[in-house]
Amino acid sequence: MTKYKFILSGGGTGGHIYPAIAIANELKLQFPDAEFLFVGAKDKMEMQKVPQAGYEIKGLWIAGLQRKLTLQNLMFPLKLATSLLESRRIIRQFKPNAVIGTGGFASGPLLQAAGQAGIPTLIQEQNSFPGITNKLLSKRANAICVAYENLERFFPKGKIVLTGNPVRQDLIDIESKRDEAIAFYGLDPDKKTLLVLGGSLGARRVNQLIEKELQNFLSQDVQILWQCGKLYFDDYKKHNQQSVRVVDFIERMDFVYAAADVVISRAGASSVSELCIVGKPVIFVPSPNVAEDHQTKNAQAIVDAKGAILLKESELESQFSIVFEALLKDFGKQKQLSENIKKLAKPDAVKVIVEEIKKLL
Repeated sequence: MTKYKFILSGGGTGGHIYPAIAIANELKLQFPDAEFLFVGAKDKMEMQKVPQAGYEIKGLWIAGLQRKLTLQNLMFPLKLATSLLESRRIIRQFKPNAVIGTGGFASGPLLQAAGQAGIPTLIQEQNSFPGITNKLLSKRANAICVAYENLERFFPKGKIVLTGNPVRQDLIDIESKRDEAIAFYGLDPDKKTLLVLGGSLGARRVNQLIEKELQNFLSQDVQILWQCGKLYFDDYKKHNQQSVRVVDFIERMDFVYAAADVVISRAGASSVSELCIVGKPVIFVPSPNVAEDHQTKNAQAIVDAKGAILLKESELESQFSIVFEALLKDFGKQKQLSENIKKLAKPDAVKVIVEEIKKLL
């Protein structure tokens, strides 16, 4: 039996890192003696998260272009050239059978070098609006696994496979973990739990909202699991108390979803896919600061199926407390949202993606 070797690259945010880890885990199940190597950007969070998941990672000296003229932008051509050379060296030494990219800056030079070396490549696009890296790579990629329909305007039609986004398999059955999760966070089993997700780096506007509404939540006997993000933890950790758990990053996503009764979340692609799997009532507050406003499009797809509530940042001041209070009191509405969002789940996405990778071997 052939001993396969795989290189995976995705980083910058949890939304790129965790799909790559999920794909590696599924490949490992199907090819127990395979070898794996991750490639990321030197100073980004993948350099910690990937080794924690049990995989080796090499870092490239690469960063994205800023929107304004900066010293970093002037360095970009040099960083890109250096990263391409380093990617070629990594591929020459490791000799992978396939290279998989899940987005982020490091996947650009790596998949480019793999394509030039004649190694099969697959890209996995999480969003309804692809990033520039994946759009450029798609011309050479052998297969493109997507989570949303109608991406033919960005990618070559013949290469697109609709798979959904890979999610952690420990989210498939969270109901059985509720008691353990409540105990893990020291929460009260008799109170409603609000889970706040701002993404791995945090969401400034969501954090401001939660701080402003804190007493309102507590007065309604709601306890809060608040993931404020590592950029904002120093600002908000002062609110930590019995009924408010403030964390910068969540290691056990299965536990926070198991403990939650209602969720407030950004609408990054991975978060949306996870929330479909766990089926909790959710209020999406999309980030308006992303390319082509794709978080609003991600959330709108769920709202159109009557599976979530969407509030724009501009509506938070006037609408949030009314919408939240109404949802908290309406158990029928909670049940309806849960059932409808669950219908959109693709729990087998990672298995379907791995089947596509196997076709390339």
